[in-house]
Amino acid sequence: MRPPAPGRQAHAVLDLPSRRLKALKIEHLLNLVSDPQPLRLLEIGTGSGGISHYFATHPGLACEVTAVDTVDQRLLREGFDFHRVEGTKLPFPDASFDVVITNHVIEHVGDLNAQRHHLQEVHRILRTTGVGYLAVPNRWMIIEPHFRLPFLSWLSRSLRSPYLHLARRGKRYDCEPLSLGQLERLLTETRFEYRNLGVQAWREMLAIEGGRGLLNTAVRRLPNLWIARLAPLVPTLIYRLIRNP
Repeated sequence: MRPPAPGRQAHAVLDLPSRRLKALKIEHLLNLVSDPQPLRLLEIGTGSGGISHYFATHPGLACEVTAVDTVDQRLLREGFDFHRVEGTKLPFPDASFDVVITNHVIEHVGDLNAQRHHLQEVHRILRTTGVGYLAVPNRWMIIEPHFRLPFLSWLSRSLRSPYLHLARRGKRYDCEPLSLGQLERLLTETRFEYRNLGVQAWREMLAIEGGRGLLNTAVRRLPNLWIARLAPLVPTLIYRLIRNP
């Protein structure tokens, strides 16, 4: 949900073709085709509406789709319900959804307490038989994805905004990316059973987006164990979530 508080920017990706590919990757990673249908699906942080629209109009999945965001930047509006919200509180009863997608949202909701509450709300509304998808930029990525600056998120909080200003990319760094260890501690605190999908996500990305360069070919040939060892350094941390009681 973006932005949750005054002074935070909207960082939604409004490129619809990329949203379709993202939704396809989420579908494959969660193996939704094998779940009993119809599915009640919630996307937190709607942005362009591309992901919600993909699932709402999917020819092979029966999905009842709801989407929330703190601002309305939708380019696609058909097929799903949309609610504007404030902060991290979700306006739904407990155990309302079979699938909850929070894709590059948690780094925008605020400080550690806000991030914890975001996950608590996901836990609350997810059914015990449901599944969650969580993706967040890794703090230790080389190029920060929102402002495209090297090592921006490596810096202490006090130095990030001055670096941004010096590079003439903005005045305030308003994101809170997490490291793998920080994220997994939060998931444990909020009573999730979780699985890192980094290896599968990498494979899916290469399969969906294609590419014949030497790097893509080399990565395809790497054993899963080798890729898994790179998990703390991959640009995006991706997890499958199951709600523990």
